[in-house]
Amino acid sequence: MSDLVELVKGLVEIDSINPDLIPGAAGEAELAGYVAEWAERAGLDVEVEEAAPGRPNVIATARGSGGGRALLLNAHMDTVGVDTMEAPFDARVEEGRLYGRGSYDMKGSLAAILVVAAEAKGLGLRGDVVVAAVADEEVASIGTESLVASGRRFDAAVVAEPTELDVAIAHKGFAGFEIETRGRAAHGSRPDLGEDAIVRMGPVLTRLDELASRLLASPTHRLLGTGSVHASLIVGGQEFSSYPERCLLTGERRTLPDESLEDVERELLTIAGDSAHRLGVSRRPFEVAEEEEIVRLVHGHAGTDLIGVPFWTDAALVAASGVPTVVFGPHGEGAHAAVEWVEVASVERCAEVLLSVAQDFCG
Repeated sequence: MSDLVELVKGLVEIDSINPDLIPGAAGEAELAGYVAEWAERAGLDVEVEEAAPGRPNVIATARGSGGGRALLLNAHMDTVGVDTMEAPFDARVEEGRLYGRGSYDMKGSLAAILVVAAEAKGLGLRGDVVVAAVADEEVASIGTESLVASGRRFDAAVVAEPTELDVAIAHKGFAGFEIETRGRAAHGSRPDLGEDAIVRMGPVLTRLDELASRLLASPTHRLLGTGSVHASLIVGGQEFSSYPERCLLTGERRTLPDESLEDVERELLTIAGDSAHRLGVSRRPFEVAEEEEIVRLVHGHAGTDLIGVPFWTDAALVAASGVPTVVFGPHGEGAHAAVEWVEVASVERCAEVLLSVAQDFCG
């Protein structure tokens, strides 16, 4: 598996910070070129497609002999920023851990599925094993959106986000929102003229906290527990000596599979009261039945637990397109943190499990 470790290192050493997170950041283009070249050398059929200008996906296929089913293996190429990190692109292995930005989230996974496709190429499978190295998961998931809109046919999918080698069959969705309170600007010495927009946000925050407490007190999902809501940002006022004319709260609601966007809208109306409010970007939760064949195969070969994970993944988009999907990936720590690492042995194990799954599923 030394080739796999070298591949992870090569991926980590390339800056692929999402430019929609950090203006002017590198994006996925250089990394996509590296992935495409590696896949071509491995004998895979390679297509590079732009999900948006300068934001490519790489689709690498181990073409089957025909008559079998197609298995999609998905991983994103973009990462978050590195401001808090030391030597973020200096991929190094220490005591079985490979360090660097993106090692855990999720270039270790990307390396594993590329190796699976390369190995599948020589096995004479009837069906295709398709690796999708996608752009932009960390912001808007335009890469996977483009993939599922492309008309390609997949019979099952594994999204290789890190799961500590457990098998994730559910995760939460999310909905962003804004609430705005208005006051009247006036000199700080004129309470007879001024109205304080920030103070008016107080009852809104109280109602938000009450909802958060109710949600956390009532687990309703056996794997995911509860939904949640929190205030993320608050901005208001003009300067020290003035009554604030405007206060804007940005928040986030994390949702369970049985909670709809309409439920969130009703909650938001109660929280906001008479204040202006609006929903922002939202993504649906994900859940797949334990009885689905892809779940049984990954679970059987992994021999680990069926779990739910709290974070959102591109699995929700793939599953919404009608493809049975499961989430399975390696062990590590530090996604979006100052120190990030992936356990090398778990990357190797991930590749072993998914290669066995491909053999069984693709025929």
